[in-house]
Parts: sequence; C-alpha cells; structure tokens
Amino acid sequence: MQNNEKTILVTGASKGIGQAIALAAAQAGYTLVIHYNRDRDSALQTQRDIETLGGEARLLSFDVSDRATCHHILEADIQEYGAYYGAILNAGITRDNAFPALEDDDWDKVIHTNLDSFYNVLKPIIMPMIRTRKPGRIITLSSVSGLVGNRGQVNYSASKAGIIGATKALALELASRHITVNCIAPGVIETQMVKDIPLDHIIPLIPMGRMGQPAEVAATAVFLLSEAAGYITRQVISVSGGLV
Repeated sequence: MQNNEKTILVTGASKGIGQAIALAAAQAGYTLVIHYNRDRDSALQTQRDIETLGGEARLLSFDVSDRATCHHILEADIQEYGAYYGAILNAGITRDNAFPALEDDDWDKVIHTNLDSFYNVLKPIIMPMIRTRKPGRIITLSSVSGLVGNRGQVNYSASKAGIIGATKALALELASRHITVNCIAPGVIETQMVKDIPLDHIIPLIPMGRMGQPAEVAATAVFLLSEAAGYITRQVISVSGGLV
C-alpha cells in the first residue's frame, strides 16, 4: 500500500461548489478523489478538466447516506492507494417546505444525506490518516442556514447545524494529531441548488448585494488545505457576502 500525502477526497464533486473545489485543489497541486452519486457524466467532466490542468484524479461512486457502501468503497480505495491527506465533505441535498407540510421522507432523506454522511464518510478514513503520523485536513460544508436557521428549511438547517457541532467536536479530538477540522458555511451561491429560490427577495438582504460564486467558496477551501492554515482548526468560516 502506497501513501500519497497530497490526495484529497471531495464528495459531491460532479457539479457546483464541489466541482469548483476539486478544480481549485487540482490547480494547487493536490491529487483528487472525485466522489459522485448518480451524475457520472459530470464527474467525468470534472476529471477531464483536472487532467487538462495537468492534475491527477480518480472517480468513486456511492451514496453518502449508505453507510456500508461508503465504508466498503473508501476502505478499498485507501487499501489500494494509501491514506488521504484530507477530505472535503460537500455532498448534500435540500427538500424545502414549511414544517407542517414536511413529509417523513423529506426529513429523513436530508438528515441521512447531509448529517449522517459526516460519520459515514469520515469513519473509514480517519484512522488511516492518523496512522500516517502526518498533518491532515478535514473540511465540512455547512450553510448560513445551519448558523441562523431559514424559513422553509427546518430539515436542512437541522442537518447543517449538526455538521457544525460535529466538526467542532472532531477538531478537539484530532488537534493533537495535527489534523485540522474546519467548516465552511456558504451563503447564497450561484449553483443549481438556488435556482428555485426567490432571489429578488434575498439579494437585498446580502450586504454585498450579489450571490457568491462557487470559486469563492473553493478559494477558502484551498486555503484551509494549505500548510499556511495549519494552526486554524475548529472554526466556521462564513462565505456569504456579509449575510451572516
């Protein structure tokens, strides 16, 4: 089993913020493990774009809410290629509705995908990282909804607030191992996820008066991956144009 200290796993890297993070990390010199669930074509495009930049990337496909499959595939990848230097947990979904109108599946699917994935993805990769006795990086993606709550997103806000608590607790456990654990909380970012949001009502609430770009979230992630960020851990950084 070989070890590549510059390998980064990015979940949900086939589109949007995850894709932007993967491309930015590749430009910074990291080898990428591109995770996707169903959209293989977009994941392959991310891989091609990275290779065009002169980087290296491989694909992994699994449902982050499926614990057994997560463990099986990640353990096999680590056995073949070695422990990761870091992981960026970006995969997530929304199922928005007023709380009285939420269906059981709306609650369960969002919690299982957004929050349970913290455990499902990180559990099989943390001990291999620790055993390298080298620094490492864990970055989670929450949301301004996890910081302040959002109307129509009780399920999503709960999942993203849980990510913040889990991130802060894990950071305490791993600090002595020189593995940093930080969280990025994006605001309104121009991706497919916001296509149904009434932006005319939201943009005026953002002090900078515009949506953010996936590349702006990616730049924050790449900094947190760097050696320069080695003394930053247990933090939540809001990339929201001043919204929070």
